[in-house]
Amino acid sequence: MKKKPIIGLTLDIEKPGDYSKFDWYAIRKNYIDSIEKLGGIAFPLPHNLNNINEYTKIIDGLIITGGNFSISPKLYGEKTSKFSKNQKIERTKFEYRICEKSLKNNIPVLGICGGEQLLNVYFGGTLIQHIKTYKSKSLKHEQVQPRNQTSHIVNIKKNTKLYKIIKKNKIRVNSAHYQSVKNVGRNVIVSGNADDGIIESIENNHYKWCIGVQWHPEFLITNTDKLILKNFLLNCKK
Repeated sequence: MKKKPIIGLTLDIEKPGDYSKFDWYAIRKNYIDSIEKLGGIAFPLPHNLNNINEYTKIIDGLIITGGNFSISPKLYGEKTSKFSKNQKIERTKFEYRICEKSLKNNIPVLGICGGEQLLNVYFGGTLIQHIKTYKSKSLKHEQVQPRNQTSHIVNIKKNTKLYKIIKKNKIRVNSAHYQSVKNVGRNVIVSGNADDGIIESIENNHYKWCIGVQWHPEFLITNTDKLILKNFLLNCKK
């Protein structure tokens, strides 16, 4: 029997309140369920910088998850606007470092929503701090319908890894973000855009497997979502 790939998933962190009177980690259950449903083992990753070397000896793949917070604009050379006030510095520092170590170790990396943004910033790119301010006639990228429904189209570019995986030039996705990729980083390719031009997916083919998507494939709404995660897991086995 083949070994199931162990997939590291980055955790969100919350201050005291609601669940606990102390700081607490969080991850939406379907991040874990989707990986295990498709044949992997989910391995949530505490934000311990001293353990990154050990973590990357254990995991076969890394998913940088999303969350309701902003990456510090200082990391991409911009001033912090009112839209980027909600920052989680420790989380971002950990994700940045484990992304760096995973790529150096040839471990496949999938960035989801804020994880795509982290990937782009890691490669030296920038972000749009507030889509509606940047582009007033943009789509509703923070959809009003439940997150387990799609809300808009993404146009996938041919001759990209993502197109080879899903074999479609138009897909429907869910959408839950107010920031997005602006200028892409070094060796980063844009593989998909929404109809309003907002970047929805990126990849860096200087690495074994490095893709970022702005939507949430872990909801497994469409067959496209399944194909992306299946291909990710397949490459984690090699």
